[in-house]
This record gives sequence, structure tokens and C-alpha cells, in this order.
Amino acid sequence: MADLKDKRIIITGAASGIGRATSMLAAAKGAMVVAVDLNREVEETVSTIEAAGGRAISVQADVSEEEAVEGFIKRCVNEFGGVDGIYANAGIGGGGKPFLELNVEDWQRTLGVNTIGVFLCIKHSVPHFVAQQSGSIVCTASVAGLRANAGGVDYSASKAGVISIVQTVAYQLYGSGVRINGICPGLIETGMTEPIFAQARSRGSEHRIGQINPTKRFGQPSEIAEMACFLLSDAASYVNGQAIPVDGGLSASHPWVFPRGERAEM
Repeated sequence: MADLKDKRIIITGAASGIGRATSMLAAAKGAMVVAVDLNREVEETVSTIEAAGGRAISVQADVSEEEAVEGFIKRCVNEFGGVDGIYANAGIGGGGKPFLELNVEDWQRTLGVNTIGVFLCIKHSVPHFVAQQSGSIVCTASVAGLRANAGGVDYSASKAGVISIVQTVAYQLYGSGVRINGICPGLIETGMTEPIFAQARSRGSEHRIGQINPTKRFGQPSEIAEMACFLLSDAASYVNGQAIPVDGGLSASHPWVFPRGERAEM
């Protein structure tokens, strides 16, 4: 079981979606949670955790600002006596434009949050982990970082960068007792993907969302939270340097023709 009893865990992007679901699940599994987000709604996440009997504190911070990242890691150490894991989950959807319309500012913002923000979380938590010879780092990447057609150019590149960071840092931490892994979500119903769902619902085609993966549906934040809590726990003690898709099987295939009828003919 992914037991997190008395683990001190930092989770970014905790105001909604995957970050909120993971914060709540981690607390339910016994963790003390530092819930971080730029939005004030992170306080609602903590209130929900406390109402259920868990321990958590909220921090409003921008993960692309180094001083802010240093600050919430120090807050965890000061409030809870240390840090055992960090889930660098905060992210944005990118410029949302055709690649020829993207500008430098779009790229800087997307990379600043999605890639540099992950790097900063790693940079400032690792000294604590190395000193105690233990710790788990989890990063949210995306299936868009694995293959094309799951996001815009800037978003996809930013998530490919996260995967590369995970793989490279795993070896930079050789023998330290510190693990680092990435999660590559598929299509998950969150605030970031709300436009996709809203458009489909307006057309009456909600039932078709996620149909191109073999599980034939979209995912929920709680399903990513389960993987995140596993990787943060000692149950994942031999999992290191991996970018793990949680996508209903989407990334298992090359492009294919959707079969007519309910099921493909065997």
C-alpha cells in the first residue's frame, strides 16, 4: 500500500485538479501536506483536508520564481520538521496558438512554469533529501512530452523537458537514496482541459471524449493522484528515473483507424 503516514509532502498546483486530488489523498494516507498554488483556492484544499482530520498548510506562490520556491520548502521544514517528498505538479496549458503565432513571451511563460518551475522544486528540495539520504521527487509531465498531437508546440516541448529532467537527475543523484519519477497523464478532466470538455458538451459529443485510447474514456484527477501517492511512498522504493504514462493506454499505440462499431473485429 502507498502508506504516507507522517511523511512531509509538498504538492504544487494544489488549488484544483490533480494537485488538489493528490493533496487530499496524501493527507488521507497520513501525510502532512504543504499545498502550494498561485491561486487562493489552495486554501479550500487545505480546509477540506482539515475538515477530514488531516494536517496541511496552504502557501500562495509562483513556482517560476526561485525565491518563492525556496520559501515554501523552508516553510515545510519549519512547520513539519523536515521534508520527505515533493510533487512538482503545477503547470499551465501553454500559449494555445498555432506554432507560427507563438511569441517569445508565450514560450517564456510556458517553460517558466512547466519546466523551470519543476527544476526549481528539485533544486531546492534535493539538499534536504541528500542530507537525510532519502526522499521522493515526483514531477507532472504529459503524454504530450512523449509524442506529438497531445498539445501545442510550447506545451509539448515543456513537458518533454520535464521527462528529460527526470531521467537526467536520477543519475545526477546516483547512490544518494533519493528517487525521482515523472507521471505522464493522458486526457484528464481538470480546469486546464475544461475548454475541450465544454466544446464537446456544447456539441453533444461528450461521449466521444477519450475514445481513441483502449480504455475508451477520459481520466479523473483521482487516478493520477493514486500514482503520485504511490511514487511518493516507500512502496515505490525501486522505481526511479521513470516517466510513467497514466493515460488509459493512449501512448501504447501508433496512430490508428478507429474501428467501426462498438469493438474492433478480432
